[in-house]
Amino acid sequence: MSITTVYEEDLVKEVTADFQNRREMRRNIESKWLLNINFMLGNQYSGISPGGDIVDYGKQYYWQEREVFNHIAPLIETRLAKFARVNCSVNVRPATAEENDVRIAKLSTKLIEATQRENNFIRLSNEANYWAELTGTVFYKIVWGGDSEGVRLAVCPPYEIYPDTLGASGLQECRSLIHARAYPVETIREIWGKEVKGGSVSVINMDTSEGIGGNGYTASNFKVFSDEKKGYAVVIERYELPTERYPEGRLVIVAGDALLYEGSLPYVNGGGGTRTFPFVRQASLEQPASFYGISIIERLIPVQRAYNAVKNRKHEFLNRLAAGVMMVEDGSIDVDSLEEEGLSPGKLLVYRRGATPPGLMNAGSVPTEFRDEEDRLLAEFINISGASNLNDVMVSSSGQLSGYALSLIIEQDYSRLNVTTENIRNAVREMAAQILRLYRQFSPSTRMMRVSGENGELEVVSFEGSQLTSDDIVTEADAEMVETPATRKTMVFDLLKYGLLNDATGSISEYNKVKVLEMLGFGNWESARSRDELHLKKAAIENAEMAEGKDPGIEEFDDHDLHVGEHIAALIAGRDSLSEEAKTQLNRHIKQHKVYKRLTAEAEAVGTGVPRQI
Repeated sequence: MSITTVYEEDLVKEVTADFQNRREMRRNIESKWLLNINFMLGNQYSGISPGGDIVDYGKQYYWQEREVFNHIAPLIETRLAKFARVNCSVNVRPATAEENDVRIAKLSTKLIEATQRENNFIRLSNEANYWAELTGTVFYKIVWGGDSEGVRLAVCPPYEIYPDTLGASGLQECRSLIHARAYPVETIREIWGKEVKGGSVSVINMDTSEGIGGNGYTASNFKVFSDEKKGYAVVIERYELPTERYPEGRLVIVAGDALLYEGSLPYVNGGGGTRTFPFVRQASLEQPASFYGISIIERLIPVQRAYNAVKNRKHEFLNRLAAGVMMVEDGSIDVDSLEEEGLSPGKLLVYRRGATPPGLMNAGSVPTEFRDEEDRLLAEFINISGASNLNDVMVSSSGQLSGYALSLIIEQDYSRLNVTTENIRNAVREMAAQILRLYRQFSPSTRMMRVSGENGELEVVSFEGSQLTSDDIVTEADAEMVETPATRKTMVFDLLKYGLLNDATGSISEYNKVKVLEMLGFGNWESARSRDELHLKKAAIENAEMAEGKDPGIEEFDDHDLHVGEHIAALIAGRDSLSEEAKTQLNRHIKQHKVYKRLTAEAEAVGTGVPRQI
């Protein structure tokens, strides 16, 4: 046996043992997650045994009702619906105020938007928010999928992420991290080229078979379930931050008894050109000195148990009032017959002569304490979850609320969710920064990418990774949590009414018309566009073609001033990155525009309107 083989075997054993230790260390936390999932799905007569297993509590008496009145699920769905309105759009701040840095910042913003669109980030964000609400924490994984795919995004449930210490308040305080996920052995062979023995693996997945995406998202589409998969193996990826021994960090991947990979951390994705974990953490609610956050369900479980108990005891009381409890003297009637048939209307009861006639006990009436406690528990649901019902507010105030007062109530309602929404935005900002850093690392030469233009159409841009100098990410304001489409439309009509969108001539510019139509929900109605913007985009496409040595030529309808300005900006911005051939082509093209403009002016002066050929 070679030294290399012995080293690999020892490394596999060491990583596997480390993984098992981290699993055992986290067992109690996983039990809480499973309990949260059970309560969300309606299995609310369950608890955690001293051994950490989920057990079902039986009835104390056979006649007890054990119905479930699930208020946790609709409250979580309401919170998710509000989180779905969080604006995940980001902007990149330019490194300086120079025109080139401003242009690169706009390009970086478009690259992030294009990456989110290609990865269907709306669906990923909804899935991540759901995991965060269930367990308190979720993770995004940001990796490079190759030149053909670019940056790839994935959601990792907390079950898959194992820190080196549970006391870390986040990824920044961990020195190593394990990502463990079950893969089919065929997939392992295709990716890493190693044969691994498969077996049965118990995993917790999220079922999205009903389809999720865009505006059709509802939380009820998600289902969390545990499954036993055969022919699978757990792939353990251990990420270690840079140390003196491993200055570029270390990544070890094992599965079964095979070493799949060992090497440096693959991505320069940290600030200042450092290598770090390719993950972003998102917590629902932070917990001091804890790697995993808190789920709101943990706080709702005691209230839900109390509510179920009150409702069931109340229904049992009503059943006694409706069916009655009979008092029968021993031996006076056939008790077996009475138990079997009950006390139906018109029933003939025969009792023994001289005995006390059977009768119904006086059960009284339902105590008002049941109703009071039920109302208190319902209010407690709302206070804990922060998802209030405005209908209740309107009823309590007899509908006498002004629009301003109602807007204040809505704003207060959403402000209670600000902690969680800010955690969502922080995760998006960190993810966007890693996206730019990966493009910077893996785009040493000119790269072409389709991005969305100002008017919604796709356009092709070219860039080099070295150009992406800024990763200072900011998110949009949080007004979307308070504003509804109706309030936004009202605001637009007020702006139009007072002429705040008019230009110096008193009319609305074409650009503002497009923006107004977009805000009213019509999108790019009738393909309304700004002519200047279209010329600038055409010039940007020509820049990309000339960067590859092509000659796009001059067209008669070109706005030469706009084209020349855009081509000069590209020439200045690419003075260090463009090839000499591309610079020559750009200079030649700029001269052609200037000559064509001069000849056109001369032709118009003599009245022909047709310039000579260049």
